[in-house]
Amino acid sequence: MPIIRANTPIITQINVFTVPDGKQQPLIDYLSEAAKVAREVDGWLSASLHRSVDGTRVVNYAQSADRDAARRVFEHLNAKGLLEGNKAYGDAHPGIYEVAFTLER
Repeated sequence: MPIIRANTPIITQINVFTVPDGKQQPLIDYLSEAAKVAREVDGWLSASLHRSVDGTRVVNYAQSADRDAARRVFEHLNAKGLLEGNKAYGDAHPGIYEVAFTLER
């Protein structure tokens, strides 16, 4: 489950994919499998996939305990060829983030 709290060492990787027609679900399936591989890495916390209702985008929201864990996850996925493999489904726009503010009811 995602942890969304400010002022923690948790690192969130948000990757927005733009996908051609018919590639949204195949990308979600691919990223689901990649998340299962990432789960093997110490410090990996969660992955959440979001699909746009118009079928043109997928957002991957993944969290690691800290920067070192995020680096280990990246290296593990890269070594398995999973980062390169997602390019077959669309264009990726990744970023690494820290939570700066949250507000709840």
